[in-house]
Amino acid sequence: MRRDYTHITVILDRTGSMQCIRDDTIGGFNTFLKQQKQEPGKATLTLVQFDTQDPYEVIHKFKPVKDIPELTWETFVPRASTPLLDAMGRGINDLEDTLADMPQAKRPTGIVMVIMTDGQENSSREFRKDQIAKMVKEKQEKAGWQFIFLSADLAAINDAIAAGVRANSAMSFDKTARGTSLAWSASSRWVSEYRSGRTEDVSFTKEDRAQQDAERKRKS
Repeated sequence: MRRDYTHITVILDRTGSMQCIRDDTIGGFNTFLKQQKQEPGKATLTLVQFDTQDPYEVIHKFKPVKDIPELTWETFVPRASTPLLDAMGRGINDLEDTLADMPQAKRPTGIVMVIMTDGQENSSREFRKDQIAKMVKEKQEKAGWQFIFLSADLAAINDAIAAGVRANSAMSFDKTARGTSLAWSASSRWVSEYRSGRTEDVSFTKEDRAQQDAERKRKS
């Protein structure tokens, strides 16, 4: 395995309710992308968008981070409903299959899966929560994968934790420009720390969560 190589998969909610933070999501992802391009070491990225019209659309697959273009209004168009479990399940299986096809010496050492949504699961047909919980737990414990779960819906955060995502790697964000930006920035910072070897996992801090709480209070 490559000791200086991390693969990042981003599973991005493209459902209709994301329309009100469309610009913020595009900007946040682009900031995340820019920061990861500046980090030393090798990184590849897979970008998946999901909704009921296309529950698993692969936009980029295992491309070098430096070659990934920014999101635009043309490439991120919110629509339809939220098959979140199906997107997560297919994302895990797809990544597992891709890694299995790679020579051992060329596989990444670090794997990070970032899931961003603004709401709860409401339309999956292929995967159940208990199946996702088993898959996530297995990848975390046996393969060392890192999962980041970001949601504007507190109930969705609880669902993600119930589905196996570690509580310290899940964070709710306020559905505003600043809340969305803070979520992407915190994710990028801890992915960078993980890539550099300065941390052994990707976890959010009390300060990260306090910033989101402050944004909610400011808005109210």
